[in-house]
Amino acid sequence: MSKRTIAILGATMLLVSLCALTAVRAQTTTVTKTVQNPDGTYTIVEYPVGRETVVTLNPVGLVGATGRATILRDPSGTIIKLNLTSLPSEVTSLNVYAVDPAGAVTLLGPVEVANGVGTFTTTTPLSRFMLVASPEANLTAYDAKARIFFRSGVPSGLTIIPLGRALGEPVAAVQSDYTVPMLNIPAFKAGDETKLKVNFSGAMEGARANIFIEPRKHGRATEVRMHFHDLKEAPKGVAYILWAVSPNNQYARLGEIVNVRGRNEAEIRSETSFDDFGLLLTMEDLGGTKATIISPHGHRVGVIEIH
Repeated sequence: MSKRTIAILGATMLLVSLCALTAVRAQTTTVTKTVQNPDGTYTIVEYPVGRETVVTLNPVGLVGATGRATILRDPSGTIIKLNLTSLPSEVTSLNVYAVDPAGAVTLLGPVEVANGVGTFTTTTPLSRFMLVASPEANLTAYDAKARIFFRSGVPSGLTIIPLGRALGEPVAAVQSDYTVPMLNIPAFKAGDETKLKVNFSGAMEGARANIFIEPRKHGRATEVRMHFHDLKEAPKGVAYILWAVSPNNQYARLGEIVNVRGRNEAEIRSETSFDDFGLLLTMEDLGGTKATIISPHGHRVGVIEIH
């Protein structure tokens, strides 16, 4: 073999090696850009408006179990329909939570489980979140200590949203002196709308609002609609958040309005899966509402009575 041939072969082998190395580097770069965490535990995405999205719910430690959610977001909120199958016999109840980009955990409601099958339907004002299902009824943080049985995957075409703060970062202390009477929802007739009156006091005196409650004929959800009048009398530049409060003091955030100059009317429309609940309206700082408010912190601004 001539020196010229040896030189050509050597150059060819060097070129092939460089191409292979470049391919490996390119592949590694792609992986680090598209996967937020190596174990894929955070799968928060923003759901598109007006398009039904099918989400796979991946089981965690439940061999053979499957899960799927269909999520439809529209201008009034986000509808979530969840279906779990082949659940082990020891799994008799689960609770569904949403985890948002700030790491806050919001209880969406309990899942009805029968013969290894669980179904659940709810609405939420959230638009960017992941779903987790847990046997724990009072999950306050999504971390290594949390017992998780399902978590949502990333639907095709959507991009993971990074967490806005480090996990475990402290948040504002929760005010614990709220007294919220239960409304005795089981006594309400399913399919009929009941009107409640809100009497405001303090900073909200002069404003008016009506609440309409309608238990669904099918399932355990109850629709809650709150219509505000005369907001011109209410303080501006703050958020008013409506909460459903269960008998064991769990909070479900139903929605919020922000009062701005010139606004007179507004509406919150949502639903909750609590079997019974009371309603609480708090006035919250706008800066706080952009952080991790999963329980009320501000001043109670109304007393809700059956009209």
